[in-house]
Amino acid sequence: MRLVWKSLDKMRCLRKRSTIPFLGFLITFLLFLNLYIEDGYVLEGDKRQLRETSVHPSSSERYVHTFRDLSNSSGTINVTYRYLAGTPLNRKKYLTIGLSSVKRKRGNYLLETIKSIFDQSSYEELKEIVVVVHLADFDLAWCENLVQEITRKFAHHIIAGRLLVIQAPEEYYPSLDGLKRNYNDPEDRVRFRSKQNVDYAFLLNFCTNLSHFYMMLEDDVRCSRNFLTALKKVITSREGSYWVMLEFSKLGYIGKLYHSRDLPRLAHFLLMFYQEMPCDWLLIHFRGLLAQKDVIRFKPSLFQHMGYYSSYKGAENKLKDDDFEEDSVDIPDNPPASLYTNINVFENYDATKAYSTVDEYFWGKPPSTGDFFVIVFNKSTKISKIKISTGSDDRLNDILHHGALEVGEKLVGTKKGKQCSSYITLGEFKNGNIEVQDVDHKIAFDIECVRVVVTASQKEWLIIRSISLWTTQPPSQ
Repeated sequence: MRLVWKSLDKMRCLRKRSTIPFLGFLITFLLFLNLYIEDGYVLEGDKRQLRETSVHPSSSERYVHTFRDLSNSSGTINVTYRYLAGTPLNRKKYLTIGLSSVKRKRGNYLLETIKSIFDQSSYEELKEIVVVVHLADFDLAWCENLVQEITRKFAHHIIAGRLLVIQAPEEYYPSLDGLKRNYNDPEDRVRFRSKQNVDYAFLLNFCTNLSHFYMMLEDDVRCSRNFLTALKKVITSREGSYWVMLEFSKLGYIGKLYHSRDLPRLAHFLLMFYQEMPCDWLLIHFRGLLAQKDVIRFKPSLFQHMGYYSSYKGAENKLKDDDFEEDSVDIPDNPPASLYTNINVFENYDATKAYSTVDEYFWGKPPSTGDFFVIVFNKSTKISKIKISTGSDDRLNDILHHGALEVGEKLVGTKKGKQCSSYITLGEFKNGNIEVQDVDHKIAFDIECVRVVVTASQKEWLIIRSISLWTTQPPSQ
């Protein structure tokens, strides 16, 4: 254990802009943290409140005390929460939606956000969600007034166990004075974002055992209609594949989905590095350290930022997610797959980019007759719709001028990887695009491969901008 505490001391000496050493220490401490949680290791000594640790401890020493005093053998953090409205039900729900809110200098969007969550959900969907609001402001009078408003407007949801309002008492927070000023941020901004990390950590910790999945939203968000149905469809399509975080918005800490089993580790992670950087940056490190290398984001976005004023100093914040759609049940859910092509790839614009859920694309040199681009699913699946777009706004001629879309079965191994031995043609590309509806009604078998075949050579290069697939869920889903 002495080596661990020495390492923590060394962390204080890192230069502010020394990114590589920081990541090295980050990895070391996450590994230690993982062992700590999974093995249920508990440091001996009485549990003490954070304010009693020392008079002027260093930043790293403060967190050593936090880590020791708040951890228990289950991996959660020992915090006695105040229940301001509602109490948890005994039955686990499918999804917990977490919101953390503080008093703003201008505007307050929390009530609108809660209303949007409930209004955009069907009666059946409401049975499967619980919304947890963490009022993380230390102004108790403000909290009390807001709780009264929430209780008045959403009483039936509170009674039904669909809405909880909680608070982590101020005495559980680490000191927010004398923090490291990374990135040359002003002192008040460092304090704001550091406290926000702790706010989220305590929220995540509370929500650990409420449901199977957890969705983080901010307190100034509008939801798309039936967002839970879209979420469930995506989650089901990714069964059997590994993921840490799925993203349903490209903005901030909005629409980020986790397995609830990962919440204790994420809560500890945010606490350990609460003063290092903003929460959305920490999330990238957390995801990467748990071996999810790439962003997994789905479009259209299910959540939209609606606030005009930030919770930091009331500054203007008019960011909007241009991928948001009010009716997003029709979100594609590209099932896990491997991709192969014999088209000559340009630089790093490889085949996987076309199947990616972020703004990337495949780019290849001029294809010849018979060249192919194939998607091989990890497991056979029923597909209802396929949409493929080629070319881009700045390279309008880099489209597939002559090509066919096929689906296949009877997977076999070849020297170049797995391939289907039997294909059926669904249609021809027109102006570089193809969309086929009701595939599951036209094809009798479960599909194992989707293939694009070049039917005539072309002089132009080829960009496959996006491949979108919609799977058919079993009746019980």
